[in-house]
Amino acid sequence: MPESLKRAVTTPLLYFFILGDVLGAGVYVLVGSVARESGGAVWLPLLTALVLAALTAGSYAELATKYPRAGGSAHYVTIAFGPAAGSFVGFCMLAAGIVSVGALARAFAGDYLQSLISLPTLVVVVVFLALLAALNIRGIKQSLSANVVATSVEVGGLLLIIALGAWLMLRGDADLDRLTQVGTADHNAIGAVLAGSVLAFYSFVGFETSVNLAEEVKDPRRSYPTALFGALLTAGVVYLLVGVVASACVPTDQLAQSSGPLLEVVRAAGDIPDWLFSVIALVAVANGALLTGIMSSRLAYGMANDGLLPSVLGRILASRHTPWVAILATSAVSLILALTGEVDSLAATLVLLLLFVFASVNAAVLVLRRDNGEPDHFRIPAVFPWLGLASCLFLFTRIDSEVWVRGLVLVAFGAVLALVNAIRARRNGVVEADRNGYGETTTKEDSHAEN
Repeated sequence: MPESLKRAVTTPLLYFFILGDVLGAGVYVLVGSVARESGGAVWLPLLTALVLAALTAGSYAELATKYPRAGGSAHYVTIAFGPAAGSFVGFCMLAAGIVSVGALARAFAGDYLQSLISLPTLVVVVVFLALLAALNIRGIKQSLSANVVATSVEVGGLLLIIALGAWLMLRGDADLDRLTQVGTADHNAIGAVLAGSVLAFYSFVGFETSVNLAEEVKDPRRSYPTALFGALLTAGVVYLLVGVVASACVPTDQLAQSSGPLLEVVRAAGDIPDWLFSVIALVAVANGALLTGIMSSRLAYGMANDGLLPSVLGRILASRHTPWVAILATSAVSLILALTGEVDSLAATLVLLLLFVFASVNAAVLVLRRDNGEPDHFRIPAVFPWLGLASCLFLFTRIDSEVWVRGLVLVAFGAVLALVNAIRARRNGVVEADRNGYGETTTKEDSHAEN
């Protein structure tokens, strides 16, 4: 019987994990980009993006409580569509996570840190990733406890922005008319909201990583939906308030042209040193890298246990009950990416990869409706997975052609891995609807007979 992970994650720890992953570094830079696409009413595309994210989050809530295993998205799709599809989705998720950690490591060594202290990028990246791996290996509870502190700093910084914006409004130094201005020279009102919503959607991704902790949550059937929707709602409210104050307190053109849009609010209010947001941004980047690193290692561990990756990645450190081989392997690949690529080139393919994952997960919910899974699991009305799938298909149409060119290279690699796993499964003469006890293992002949 394989050794299991330690169930040490409580509802508050899971809530902060999800909140910290959603409230990542992106929120400190995306408000300006949304304003450039949508106009002054930044809050409207943020609200639209929250709704789109919540649709897919409902699918994750059902599947995470129905099949509480570390494999996450790959595990669900394996049950629904077989090991080939699960392998493809798992690879997309894993690739997105590893690339993200590499990009965040590179970003940590960038301008925010250099404004405080000048250090070689190579040294910073190596030390940064080594420390994250060590914390991850030490234990999930220690990692998530550090996340609570870091998330508090991130949220505190955003609450400071909201408070400064409210003060600017009260003293009459804000233009509330900008909150109703929708449209730009390139987009009419509807097109502006849609274009801004695509960018805003980027800032809500991160909730999907939490399903990989389901095997380490004490009571996933109750804890996971509460933590997921609570964290997503909290992030949405914070984003909306940040969007309102940023738009009202800073001219739209100035906001759109700034690479540090929240810093413009600080400067408009005065009396707050600029270096403060460099520190907050570094905390946000480090926390995002830690949480994504946890996800990547647990996903690699889960895929190894499902037979989709080499079994060595499923080894657990006996003294800490953590997947140490998966942690070291994913960290090593992130290090290579961080040392050989720039932040923009590393980050450009993330959303495309995740859309493949989200579309597959929404489809899996619908296919698995007749499977019982864990008793008394959370169940989302069927209309929401359908709407979630439609939203993914819509967002595919908004991806730039250059991103498709880069992303399809990784997608093709994932397809090859899926083909290899399919051939291996066929040679073994077994089609597994579920490798982990949620369905019967049948031969191909039995499967055809049942159909």
